[in-house]
Amino acid sequence: MAELLVQQLVNWITLGCIYALLAIGFSLIFGVLNVIHFSHGDVAMTAPFITLALAQALATALGASGPAWLVLAVPVAVLAVGLIGVLLDKVVIRRFRDAPAMMALVATVALGIVIRELIRHLYPQGSNPHAFPRLVSGMAFEISGVAISWFALLVVVLTVALVAMLFVFLRMTPLGLRIRAASEDRVVARMMGIRDARVFRATFFIASAIGAIAGLLFASYAGVTRFDFGVMAGLLGFSAAVIGGLGSMPGAILGGLIIAGIEVLAQTFVPDGASYRLVFVFLLVIAVLIFRPAGLLGRTVMEKV
Repeated sequence: MAELLVQQLVNWITLGCIYALLAIGFSLIFGVLNVIHFSHGDVAMTAPFITLALAQALATALGASGPAWLVLAVPVAVLAVGLIGVLLDKVVIRRFRDAPAMMALVATVALGIVIRELIRHLYPQGSNPHAFPRLVSGMAFEISGVAISWFALLVVVLTVALVAMLFVFLRMTPLGLRIRAASEDRVVARMMGIRDARVFRATFFIASAIGAIAGLLFASYAGVTRFDFGVMAGLLGFSAAVIGGLGSMPGAILGGLIIAGIEVLAQTFVPDGASYRLVFVFLLVIAVLIFRPAGLLGRTVMEKV
């Protein structure tokens, strides 16, 4: 029983960290632009495909093999996805910043479909699942007879490091302070001389790059990547952000841990729970929207109508 408890605890923390990273991207973009970027999950899940493509190119050109290509391909993929996020904002999303929320929502849903179809048709055998390796392998140590993998340790350490760096960036750098000012009130920030364009570019780059890391961890955890994984990754990340409170970084982390906890509990204690885990997750999302629309850590905003 102790071994089962420790194993499920490890699974919970690992999954929770991945979902939290996805949710942070949603919350960051919503907090600054007040736009629900529903294609964020699809943008994030382009990272594994870019990594695989780069790995294949390196193996062909340089003869690299094993983990060597991961060291080179992963950071390039994260940077590329960050730039893709900036490009999508410039080409599509910025045109809906001041539009009704429904227009932005529909536009980003359509954008996600475009991204998925491009992957499916342009990537070799894009309709088929593609094996994705563990970013790190092997066992780090044991707790109560349960082997803790280096991958699980990497996920936790990387998540803590990214959250800490984001915290420091937003509170102790000039650009971070500008992003926070724009998230509080864009009109006042503009009156104070803060340039919207730079703030939005930085926000999309950071959110997309963090999403890319989450996408890589998601694919590595599953051991496979598919062109349509962005749908599920996006729904889970968005649900975590909604539960915690859109626009709240601590809420995104809390929401990710809650969703992962529900999945792990369902798979452990409910018969055939793996098939029904998402039922419990989205029932919780509905309940939160009914009883606490702003999320567990979100702020209720009063508007004149």
